[in-house]
Amino acid sequence: QVQLVESGGGLVQPGGSLRLSCASSEIIFSIYTMGWYRQAPGKQRESVATITSDGNTDYADSVKGRFTISRDSSKNTVYLQMNSLKPEDTAVYYCKASRQLFSRQYVYWGQGTQVTISS
Repeated sequence: QVQLVESGGGLVQPGGSLRLSCASSEIIFSIYTMGWYRQAPGKQRESVATITSDGNTDYADSVKGRFTISRDSSKNTVYLQMNSLKPEDTAVYYCKASRQLFSRQYVYWGQGTQVTISS
């Protein structure tokens, strides 16, 4: 059973920053597309940021310029640096690892970490 472990969530005021981390001891992140997703109450889970094995990144329009996804291969950890946080960023944030190998798709999710933006 592959486990992705997220950490770094919490309660911050609007305009503040948080850094989320996602780590695993079972898979090598550098060969996966890694992504951060979030799900707010009553809403569907949405993609926030992704980074491919080649290092290409992509962001949701709502977080461009504020969030940065990165990967530290030496620590097998993916980060999401979140700056200028807004109340609408409040959600449970999930880490996802995905990889296509021949005809098989490998997808793993973390358990989620709560991010709350409130004054």
